[in-house]
Amino acid sequence: MQRRSLIHHSALAGLAGLAGAASAPAVLAQTPARASASVKWRMSTSWPKSLDTMYGSAEHLCKRVAELTEGKFQIQCFAGGEIVPPAQNMEAVSSGTIECNHVLASAFIGKNTAVAFDTGLPFGLNARQHNAWMQFGGGMELLREMYRKQGIVNLVCGNVGVQMGGWYRKPIKRVEDLRGLKMRIGGIGGMVMSKLGAVPQQIPAADIYPSLEKGTIDAAEWIGPYDDAKLGLQKVAQYYYAPGWWEGSASITAMVNAKAWDALPPAYKAAFECAANEQTVKMLADYDFRNPEALKRLVGQGARLSYFPRPVMDAAFKASGELFDELAAANPDFKALLPGWLKFRRDQASWFRVAEAELDNYTFARVTQ
Repeated sequence: MQRRSLIHHSALAGLAGLAGAASAPAVLAQTPARASASVKWRMSTSWPKSLDTMYGSAEHLCKRVAELTEGKFQIQCFAGGEIVPPAQNMEAVSSGTIECNHVLASAFIGKNTAVAFDTGLPFGLNARQHNAWMQFGGGMELLREMYRKQGIVNLVCGNVGVQMGGWYRKPIKRVEDLRGLKMRIGGIGGMVMSKLGAVPQQIPAADIYPSLEKGTIDAAEWIGPYDDAKLGLQKVAQYYYAPGWWEGSASITAMVNAKAWDALPPAYKAAFECAANEQTVKMLADYDFRNPEALKRLVGQGARLSYFPRPVMDAAFKASGELFDELAAANPDFKALLPGWLKFRRDQASWFRVAEAELDNYTFARVTQ
């Protein structure tokens, strides 16, 4: 009886659908087409192809999007400068010149200093903590609101972990050694270095080596041992410092044009999000795998590995806090993000020092004896 009733009602529904087709042909025509539509985007990155970990991650993201959509959503990946100069990547997405990019958001603090929260702040969250803040600590919601004003939707798509402190022609023994130092360093870290007397320079990755070689700059930071070796920085500067305190970790962002994002079918949005989340895990794992051996090779080639002296670290920490207050006073977006981020950092530090740091410090000391 129930089966007959079901068939009867299904037949009536089908007839009603046929009857209504004449009055709503566009709806019926668009629904299946939208679900199987072919979409082609362009992604501009900030990286030369020689950086196979960073640029390679962008390529893998695009490949995974295609795989997850059976080839219907294609994103073509371009190296830095091929279709958009690295410094214009954010503007190109905002204007719709390209659909998406693959960048370090802090490179665009000239447009809005609050984008630094997307990448990471001095003495800030490590990779795990940053991801926790973005996913569960309210960070993503606040950043999405900020980016929407620029016509952009942001997605986390990678993290390089804690970076090195850069390459220097002369040793850094005290805070005074930073005064007048011309250093390739961008983002909020560059602003802190400026407060300490250095002269920060915004230089794309491909131009770092020749700038150091010619003496245009005295020092440069990039990422870490594997990528620094790829750029050959050990050949033109001898002193290699740790840690890169200007970012607790450096999170990579895919900025997507908001109109292009909103026009995507839900399944394609899900594919992009899944691929981005996958690369967030894989990029960090890739760097963790490659950096130890790369560091050994650099030291073997003559790099003089050192830690920043405690007075330098203390001065940088103090200057960072002062800068945060100044930026919050000048920028409503920065002010809206800062209090919650500071509380999250404090809570995470309280937890991590209980178990994580204690075990790590003990283990590191024992296994490296």
